[in-house]
Amino acid sequence: MGAAMIHGPRTGNAADRRRPMPLTRLAGVFITRPFLFAIAGIVGALATACVVAVSLYEMREDALARARDTTESLSVILERDIERNVEFYELSIQEVLDGATNPAVLQSPPEVRHLALFDRSTNARDMGSVLVTDADGNVVLDSRSVRPGAIDLSDNDYFKVQQQTADAGLYISKPFLSRLAGEGQAIGLSRRIDDPRGQFAGIVVGTLRLNYFRRLFAGMTLGPHGSITLLRTDGTVLMRRPYREADIGRNISAAASVRPLLRDTPGSGSFIGFAALDGAQRLYSFSHVGKYPLVVVVALATRDIYAEWTQRAWIIGSVMGVLDLLLVAMSILLAKQFRRRLEMERQLKRLADTDGLTGLGTRRALDTTLDIAWRVAQRTRQPLAVLMVDVDNFKSYNDLYGHPAGDDALKLIARCVADSLHRPGDFAGRYGGEEFCVLLPDTALAGAIEVAERIRAAVLAKRHPHDRSPGGVLSISIGVGSFDGAAGAHADTGPERLIREADQWLYEAKAAGRNRVMPPPPVGVSAGDPAPEMARRSVTL
Repeated sequence: MGAAMIHGPRTGNAADRRRPMPLTRLAGVFITRPFLFAIAGIVGALATACVVAVSLYEMREDALARARDTTESLSVILERDIERNVEFYELSIQEVLDGATNPAVLQSPPEVRHLALFDRSTNARDMGSVLVTDADGNVVLDSRSVRPGAIDLSDNDYFKVQQQTADAGLYISKPFLSRLAGEGQAIGLSRRIDDPRGQFAGIVVGTLRLNYFRRLFAGMTLGPHGSITLLRTDGTVLMRRPYREADIGRNISAAASVRPLLRDTPGSGSFIGFAALDGAQRLYSFSHVGKYPLVVVVALATRDIYAEWTQRAWIIGSVMGVLDLLLVAMSILLAKQFRRRLEMERQLKRLADTDGLTGLGTRRALDTTLDIAWRVAQRTRQPLAVLMVDVDNFKSYNDLYGHPAGDDALKLIARCVADSLHRPGDFAGRYGGEEFCVLLPDTALAGAIEVAERIRAAVLAKRHPHDRSPGGVLSISIGVGSFDGAAGAHADTGPERLIREADQWLYEAKAAGRNRVMPPPPVGVSAGDPAPEMARRSVTL
């Protein structure tokens, strides 16, 4: 039987208990609880992983922010360049419009009229012909020729819109393949001509080659999957990089990624979406081109934006993952090592506190347990009893049967003692030689005598032969010492007094003929009567 754990009195005031735990004590907590090493390693690994994850997330956001700054800057640059050139061309068209409605200009000779209407700016690179039509769409003036050929423009959208809408202003047409040699794909910028009565009298239209936008976009630095798109506000694609002829003139207004671009209110902004033309996810930055119904969109593919970040994230994540795994593995191995060490220490302590022959407690364990039980009994004012057990005529038994048989007899008695103790707080130990000692916390004298009688009866019930004993069987004598906790302790009272008292009663039992318990049971209670056992109160110490 082992002793129950008995906690000593709490010491120190509340302020002392609020003091921080010393490092030595904290280290002791870890050493006595090895699993804390594993928990600390896992928590440390998780904390490190969280820090790295937060850092990587911030790096990712920084990469996106830099990309947004880049696309917004490029969109503004392109917007201003396109606005300046469209405005320049609009002014040239307005000059032609003013001259075409001036009777003096119209009545001048063709060569003079041509010089007056068309200056050298109309011959600038990427600017096509500037044409003036009558109300039916027939070209009457051509910047490239003093005497224009027979050209009908009535079927073009830039003519129809001006014909049908009095306040259309400058109209930018959809892309078309110019009928004039060498112009290729172009857009028309047209204005309405009204006669003195305010009726439609024709248009002035200038063509702008789409090659201008293509060269402009080609000069921008983008990632391998970036794009630049110029749209009309109705969603018609005028130019796009990367260039595909099939994309020019395509209307993509129904795409979800295009809707934020086509707001009526001019402005700029950024968003992430999927391209309507190739389905790639991109960061879009757009700017409306001044007062004109045009939108320039600069987009960087998210895979290009995060390419460098992804590479770094894999490297950092892999390194930190390996380090975290090593930390956890080392923590677990350390915990296992300390667990083995603690188990070895427990086994050594068990061996040190357990008598090798009988399996009961050693004298050292007995003294320690008695000291703790005594202090608890004093503090709680509960009774405490001690039994001293001695084998009768054991020397003659050894002489008759030999020492191996004597060891077997001690084992038998130890089993009887252990089997007779039923509470966790009870403790039995080998006091020395053939003597045993039993501690019974929270047990009054009557209850202790009952337990002693139960032990004595258990040994007799074994009927172990002992020819030199008066009864012919092995027997024991027991002395009982007790402390009445309710009466308090006297100055000369201590755990040694209990041992001396029990030992004195043991001598009395030997003198009275052996095979008995002393002091005898109270008057009216016979040996084996369970009533005194009720005096033992169940308590967890």
